[in-house]
Amino acid sequence: MPDTPVTSGAHHVGLTVPDLARTRAFFLDTLGFAQVGEKPDYPAVFVTDGATMITLWQAAEPAKAVPFDRRNVIGLHHLALKVESAEALDALHGRLSEADGVAIEFAPEALGGGPARHMMCAIPGGIRVEFIAA
Repeated sequence: MPDTPVTSGAHHVGLTVPDLARTRAFFLDTLGFAQVGEKPDYPAVFVTDGATMITLWQAAEPAKAVPFDRRNVIGLHHLALKVESAEALDALHGRLSEADGVAIEFAPEALGGGPARHMMCAIPGGIRVEFIAA
């Protein structure tokens, strides 16, 4: 058994989405990510905020896909992304409240009684994303 972890953080997170163009636009236009690559024959796009890379994969048959049920499906429960401050979180909440295809689960609130604040939403395609200002 190793004395120290054999990994050093996440290289990327891969998400299968029902509408690649719409989800790509959300990350680029709403969150300000940059596209750093794509694989049109798969199809997939690679986006980053400079710290985290996310691979967006197009579902083969979105109409037949089963939406994620966080209580009954094994796998990614949600993706949590950091924001720089409580003020930035509040501003993002305002932007997300007006964004097409975004469903706010809860507005910014204290996280577990500590100084951190967070909010949760579903982005276009239904993937749950948490934003945290620590």
